[in-house]
Amino acid sequence: NVRQLVVSGALKKDEKLPSVRDMAASLAINPNTIQRAYRELESEGYIYTLSGKGTFVAEVDHSNQFRQQELLPQFDKIVSELLYLSMPVNDLTNRILSLSGRRIQA
Repeated sequence: NVRQLVVSGALKKDEKLPSVRDMAASLAINPNTIQRAYRELESEGYIYTLSGKGTFVAEVDHSNQFRQQELLPQFDKIVSELLYLSMPVNDLTNRILSLSGRRIQA
């Protein structure tokens, strides 16, 4: 996931991304899909395009509070639905903590 690679710092500012055609060929998917993904990433500020030169990684504020605030309503909706479906709070908490490499006991 390009977004995760940018946010994690694995892709550095101004690093050139593969062309739409090259990315589509390496992933064996339609170039239109890559083009849509690049457009979305560009609109979110993760990448930028220079006409005739290519697509590059933008400078990203790794704290990215705006993006966090944008994602929290989706998170709340998903958590609410999981709780409604009777997912135990400890299971939900452990799942979240496991993403950060930690664990709590039941």
